[in-house]
Amino acid sequence: MAQVLEFKLPDLGEGLTEAEIVRWLVEVGEVVAVDQPVVEVETAKAMVEVPCPYGGVVTARFGEEGAELPVGAPLLTVAVGEGAAGPERDSGADGTAEQTGAGEPAARDGGAAEPRSEGSGNVLVGYGTSEAPARRRRVRPVRPGPAAVGGAPANGRAVRAAEPEGPVPVISPLVRRLARQNDLDLRELTGSGPDGLILRADVEYALRAATARGGRTAAQDGVAARMPGAAAPVSSAPRPGGIRTPLKGVRGAVADKLSRSRREIPDATCWVDADATELMRARTAMNAAGGPKISLVALLARICAAALARFPELNSTVDTEAREVVQLDHVHLGFAAQTDRGLVVPVVRDAHARDAEGLTAEFARLTEAARAGRLTPGELTGGTFTLNNYGVFGVDGSTPIINHPEAAMLGVGRIVPKPWVHEGELAVRQVVQLSLTFDHRVCDGGTAGGFLRYVADCVEQPAVLLRTL
Repeated sequence: MAQVLEFKLPDLGEGLTEAEIVRWLVEVGEVVAVDQPVVEVETAKAMVEVPCPYGGVVTARFGEEGAELPVGAPLLTVAVGEGAAGPERDSGADGTAEQTGAGEPAARDGGAAEPRSEGSGNVLVGYGTSEAPARRRRVRPVRPGPAAVGGAPANGRAVRAAEPEGPVPVISPLVRRLARQNDLDLRELTGSGPDGLILRADVEYALRAATARGGRTAAQDGVAARMPGAAAPVSSAPRPGGIRTPLKGVRGAVADKLSRSRREIPDATCWVDADATELMRARTAMNAAGGPKISLVALLARICAAALARFPELNSTVDTEAREVVQLDHVHLGFAAQTDRGLVVPVVRDAHARDAEGLTAEFARLTEAARAGRLTPGELTGGTFTLNNYGVFGVDGSTPIINHPEAAMLGVGRIVPKPWVHEGELAVRQVVQLSLTFDHRVCDGGTAGGFLRYVADCVEQPAVLLRTL
């Protein structure tokens, strides 16, 4: 006899308490295998595919796409064991399944599947419980819901507009959902990403343009799409403030962390200009020797690790309850990365134990994962020091906010040709501005200045770094 098991949203790790459903990967009535991903959720830190520890037939799903669920809330129910089968299907022409209830299994397609009755037993933290099987993707047909009196949806919920048919250069499900919620045809947009990829910024720009032209999007009308024959909503003046973006997901997490950092950390910033000509020449010589290419950020990371070994006060955190400064014995180096989902800070574990080649490879791997939204919570937490290369945005300096609960952040501006006095003569050199924002509770200005001066010396004379290794 089949047994109906309830699968709840698991603890996704690192203090996360809720997640937003981005996309369901299974339908009611579908047979799932143990550890098969069943839903894609967005936490405050990453996009995560959640695998189900049970094998059987999905009998119910809880929560629509876009809904936020707390940890421990039911996600779905699965009928396992002999006699498990999918729920009854309605007699509509579209042939899609309707939920009959978790406790009312019925035959599906003339027979019962042979689901596995046992769960994986693995702990679900962050991502995956084991090596999951290849994910099956299903295209869900768009169902025009039955209309009630006056043309409103019978179930009281708005019906989403169908996604455009044909190939559309979109990867992110968040971009598709944003366009769908606002009745925006993605085929009419020109993407600004690589190979014409449509980014979230492209959709938001199109929505702002429609608002400026006096058009009303579906979100402004309060529904995702209007049923044919439905009465038009009563027009109302827009709320002041223009476009409103909820502070949730990655943006909400960043806002909370930065606000906490400003409240708790008495930070100070010092900066210095440095001649990076010799560092750039050293990198060119290293890459000309053959083998894997070495990135500039990897060399800066090596310099940071060496500087933290000399000034370990900056590789620490403050235990406010115990009123103690905790000096850490390992360097987990975070680096700021801008993505379509917002600013994230992946962490390179044990950066002090990696050479320039290993750092280059790890930076590349984490950056690619960040852009694709595949970073796990574990890859976004646990940093002890942050390297922020804002020079890629074409700016020279910044006073960044410390990534709480860390104690310091090194900022690197753009490297540009500037007049510089070199060996007593005026010359054009490659100059960079370095800034250090530090927690004044862990050290005084002398320690912070010594750290920054050592970093600048290594940038100007890479041989200094070799003498300390």
